[in-house]
Amino acid sequence: MVAASRALDRSRPIWRAVATSVVPEASQLGAAEWAAFEAIVARALAARPARTRRQVALFLTLLDWLPLLRYGRRLRALDVARRTRFLSLLQRAPSLLIRRGFWGIRTLVLMGYYGRPAGAAAIGYRADPRGWEARR
Repeated sequence: MVAASRALDRSRPIWRAVATSVVPEASQLGAAEWAAFEAIVARALAARPARTRRQVALFLTLLDWLPLLRYGRRLRALDVARRTRFLSLLQRAPSLLIRRGFWGIRTLVLMGYYGRPAGAAAIGYRADPRGWEARR
């Protein structure tokens, strides 16, 4: 998990830029909530092979630099509207590799945000490891 945490440290501004575009409510997170988000993502990445972690890190770097060609700025420097528009283009990109990469990052963002107790509660998610018995 240490390697995954280090990778998150280096790409924190990119994760946050993507997260606040995918889940606009993420812009309201405080330091402790971001830490919880990052811990969930780090645990998910730590369970993956080193090759996959490197691919995620490389794709995040690509996400950060690609908007330079269109907007003259990196992803983290774009305003929310342009960042969201750019990410929307990626999710429908002709390249299967780009689409898969974006949807993988998007999935991690959703897991990090809604995997927190407050995020789950915000959408009414009340799953329990004990199953339906817990709801009775």
